[in-house]
Amino acid sequence: MVERFIQAFIPLFVAIDPIGLAAIFLALSRGTAPAAKRRIAHQATLTGGGVALMFLFLGQTIFTALGITVSDFQIAGGLILFILAARDLIHSAAEEPAPLADDFGVVPLGMPLIAGPATITTLLLLAQTKGLAVTLTALVVNLVLVVLAFAYSEWLGRKIGQTGLRAISKLISMLLAAIAVNMIRHGWAA
Repeated sequence: MVERFIQAFIPLFVAIDPIGLAAIFLALSRGTAPAAKRRIAHQATLTGGGVALMFLFLGQTIFTALGITVSDFQIAGGLILFILAARDLIHSAAEEPAPLADDFGVVPLGMPLIAGPATITTLLLLAQTKGLAVTLTALVVNLVLVVLAFAYSEWLGRKIGQTGLRAISKLISMLLAAIAVNMIRHGWAA
């Protein structure tokens, strides 16, 4: 049981990337009041968790209604994930980000950063291979880590520094690119 949990937890951890999310949250919420930061963090976690749970429980039904398979979604999700990972890998820290709306906890934090193609595809595959209960537990633990990453993002930023956070985020992006290739390969083979 512990082994199955770890096998479900790790891919979700890499797909969700709580440490990378902390860096993104810090950057996006720069200059935001502490109360607003807490509201945005809750908004992001609830949005991401809600979308992830919806796909975990209704994903197969949605796919059947649309006439697509998990393999189709796996290939599409893998391609999108690869593009996102590649974009993050080549993104320059000197580039000025576009201004965001006040509810950036929903988009882009909640979706697609917490519950994006990688998370959704990973959830569907894990539910099939590891079981619903193990997958749900791994998702909940990862969402708790997201909450903690947001809550301690200022502390994490001071301890690791912006350079360290960027380095960890780039490493996670490399792992995401590798997972994307794996998803495409498995989707194509199915």
